[in-house]
Amino acid sequence: MKKTGADVDEVARAIGSDSRISPKFLKASVGFGGFCFQKDVLNLVYLCGHFGLPEVAAYWDQVIKMNDWQKHRFAERVLRTLFNTVTGKRIAVLGFAFKKDTNDTHESAAIYICRDLLEERASISIYDPKVTIPQMCKDLAIQDDDPNVEFATSAAQAAKGAHALLVLTEWDEFRQLDFEAIYQSMVKPAWIFDGRSLLDHARLRQIGFKVYSIGKPLPQEAAR
Repeated sequence: MKKTGADVDEVARAIGSDSRISPKFLKASVGFGGFCFQKDVLNLVYLCGHFGLPEVAAYWDQVIKMNDWQKHRFAERVLRTLFNTVTGKRIAVLGFAFKKDTNDTHESAAIYICRDLLEERASISIYDPKVTIPQMCKDLAIQDDDPNVEFATSAAQAAKGAHALLVLTEWDEFRQLDFEAIYQSMVKPAWIFDGRSLLDHARLRQIGFKVYSIGKPLPQEAAR
């Protein structure tokens, strides 16, 4: 603050006046996405370097690196939990936008997770209520007839025959799904990996699901 001439109280007041900065943006997640936030952090890295604050620049650069690591870590957790292989296994992906109520996929965590799973030769089925198939194909660098990717028209279709279901966008409709029917349609043991800590995990476990969630204690059956 001394080098830039900023007053910490003024900075705090300015940030706090933005209604978008609130507890709802401090929840655990599979990783932040979107164009603006990452751009702003990278601008901060540049400014810190410009003002002769290399340690601070490195700190904010690490935020970007940690966010990227979080995405790959989630995919790795899926892989490890499913006995260290997803080859030929069907993985349902619920949500492709970087946040709910938008069709924007800029830096969406779902892109990186799907890519990692495809590299491990998984078969993935994606459902998002707003993101178009051409946009998903562009983000994943695939054709719309790729044999390893299905674009479902509903969450139930995506989950049918799946070994695991991944929640990657916090769409409200995902809270209201018929999880009992979904459980019956999935391969057992049926896993849910909640990347947004969105669902009622106690209820899901009562139904029979094995559940892993970001920001929650690791279940014993996943602690490998």
